[in-house]
Amino acid sequence: QVQLVESGGGLVQAGGSLRLSCAASGRTFSSYAMGWFRQGPGKEREFVAGISCGGMNTFYADSMKGRFTISRDNAKNTVYLQMSSLKPEDTAVYYCTVALRCIAQSSREYAYWGQGTQVNVSS
Repeated sequence: QVQLVESGGGLVQAGGSLRLSCAASGRTFSSYAMGWFRQGPGKEREFVAGISCGGMNTFYADSMKGRFTISRDNAKNTVYLQMSSLKPEDTAVYYCTVALRCIAQSSREYAYWGQGTQVNVSS
């Protein structure tokens, strides 16, 4: 029933920008937190950013603060991740997630995951 489809990944040079989108379907997600995680080669999946149900609260991993911005459009059931000043270490598969509560700050609170979109940042 629940589908999360990421898009917008690709190859970008260091210092460039990219905007990821995640379209949710099968349910209305306006009551739930959504977020982004990523997994680089040989690394554990890590938290990138999260946003509360109404968009009033946002959370970022330290390495992403000031560079990444998460936002959502509940009318479209879509969450975005605007990435700027990209670095080679940002190379990873980025996953969209949705929780079953308004605010979620850990991976165990997220119930559904998208298929991921690949982001490659060249030096």
